[in-house]
Amino acid sequence: MPFRIALSGLNAASADLKVTGNNVANAGTVGFKQSRAEFADVYAVTFQGLGDTAIGGGVRLARVAQQFTQGNIDFTQNALDLAINGEGFFVLSDSGSRLYTRAGAFSVDREGYVVNAVGQRLQVFPANAGGGFNTGALSDLRLDTSEGAPSATTKVTAALNLNAGETALGGAASDIDITDPTTYNYSTSITVYDSLGQSHTATIYFRKISNNNWATALAIDGSRVGDGSDDLTFTSTGAIDTTATTLPITYGSYTPTNGAAAMNISFDYAKATQYGTNYAVNSLSQDGYTTGRLSGIDIDSTGVVFARYTNGQSKELGKVALARFPNPQGLEQRGDTVWAETYASGDVLYGEAGTGTFGVIQSGALEASNVDIAEQLVNLITAQRNFQANAQVITTADTVTQTIINIR
Repeated sequence: MPFRIALSGLNAASADLKVTGNNVANAGTVGFKQSRAEFADVYAVTFQGLGDTAIGGGVRLARVAQQFTQGNIDFTQNALDLAINGEGFFVLSDSGSRLYTRAGAFSVDREGYVVNAVGQRLQVFPANAGGGFNTGALSDLRLDTSEGAPSATTKVTAALNLNAGETALGGAASDIDITDPTTYNYSTSITVYDSLGQSHTATIYFRKISNNNWATALAIDGSRVGDGSDDLTFTSTGAIDTTATTLPITYGSYTPTNGAAAMNISFDYAKATQYGTNYAVNSLSQDGYTTGRLSGIDIDSTGVVFARYTNGQSKELGKVALARFPNPQGLEQRGDTVWAETYASGDVLYGEAGTGTFGVIQSGALEASNVDIAEQLVNLITAQRNFQANAQVITTADTVTQTIINIR
């Protein structure tokens, strides 16, 4: 009997060494969660129960418990490196199966999908066409690396000051000759885009007709647009007179020579002023853009994925989905630092980063293993001593047995 008891102790110490050794081996594994060997004593129970003199039958490995404490956050230079600060798991798709991980080292595969090292795809809540995200569905995060479609300019917004002290030239907008600077007081230009994404130069000309009244004209690529009858009228305080001025102003249609659709651009002068200070263009913006390619990715703390393009535009691709479980220790380890849902873990709950207990997402960072090397080395020494002690029990029991055998 002592042999079996001591053997169970050796097996337990060996299991403890294996668990500790696995922890040490994965001290540098991103997103790894250390485990702890938990043991229980063994008794032989009869239908009469245990008596007062019952002797235990040794020890057994009760379970290997995973420890889901937070690991340190290590910063990187890769926007697709993601770390969760708090509870929650990243959701992965593996040929239709759902898996979960804390290892956020992601990259882009040849098809544009964001994947981990073994090709499992990161899941996001897809973006809605009208804004926001569909938190009732999950989809693969995919980066579109093809040429993005352009958008023609439809509106120009001008915030500028026309000097009230400027000499009035009289006449009307039709007197503006875009080739003769003496026929206008000021001009300013902005780049606009047609339906094919080709850029054009739009120039606005201003001619002071009288106090508080200015005529304007538009030319695109050096060609006059419209009939030149659009005026700006200001109040005595220098603000635009919205009663006397029709805003926005549409000068007319311009048809590019490259086969693009006709351009009809409205000009918003609601922020124009006429003060007794120098002429100044405070801002001049338009809503069109040329074609663009993906230039970068940004992911905020709530998991929203923004794609940046070479044409200055950005787009929301989705929101990184997080998952949590009533009992994370019940998750099944699948290797490659991923887990699978089980009956013991409870049903998965999906949610958004920054809400509830899901934690927040740190882009450009990875969660290190939560293994404490110093603690594990102490555990190794303890397991080694336990192994030696149980081996000594076997040696002692063997000596006793030999003594009995040698009795004559």
